[in-house]
Amino acid sequence: MTRLLHIDASPRGERSHSRKLTKEFVEAWKQAHPTDIVISRDVGRNPVPHVDEPWIAAAFTPPSKRTQHMWTAIQMSDQLIDEFLAADIYVIGIPMYNFSVPSGFKAYIDQIVRVGRTFVFEPEDKDAPYKGLVHSKKMFIITARGASGYGSGGSFEAYNHQDPYLKTVFGFLGISDITFIHAENDEFGGERLAESIAEARAKITELIAI
Repeated sequence: MTRLLHIDASPRGERSHSRKLTKEFVEAWKQAHPTDIVISRDVGRNPVPHVDEPWIAAAFTPPSKRTQHMWTAIQMSDQLIDEFLAADIYVIGIPMYNFSVPSGFKAYIDQIVRVGRTFVFEPEDKDAPYKGLVHSKKMFIITARGASGYGSGGSFEAYNHQDPYLKTVFGFLGISDITFIHAENDEFGGERLAESIAEARAKITELIAI
């Protein structure tokens, strides 16, 4: 049975465009795939902890040598990773903050990118010492941006540290099948915003129909 993990990263509620679009995506997905299981996590309004020193000590200590305090320090990380690994498909809503991702979503990434769980480090392999452990997954990323022109050849392409970062970090884990859906021009509003949202909705419909 297919499991879909739905993640929202926006701290906004009803005013969030990324949140509205992920909700529409999930509703349409469930109609098209009624037997699939959907798990939701809201790291925008219910943020996960940032990595701290006890977390680092625990994560880089072999499981057989961890103290109870260490296990407690990475308990949330283990829960998030188990949830992440159990999913077959991901749909993630992420607004662009200062040309990248919100700090709350970065905290989530730091919790799930963990040696021995989602990637391995093999120093003897000098050509490819890092190997992702998350394979055969499909990811849909829905972004919301204040302006447009962040794509290839666009006027703000050089400012776009969101798409490249997400491709890099999830690719590092082994996920290469990533589709982006962008809702733009929030700061401009009016027709420009409405047209972008309509285009995003049309793409969602198209993708789910495949």
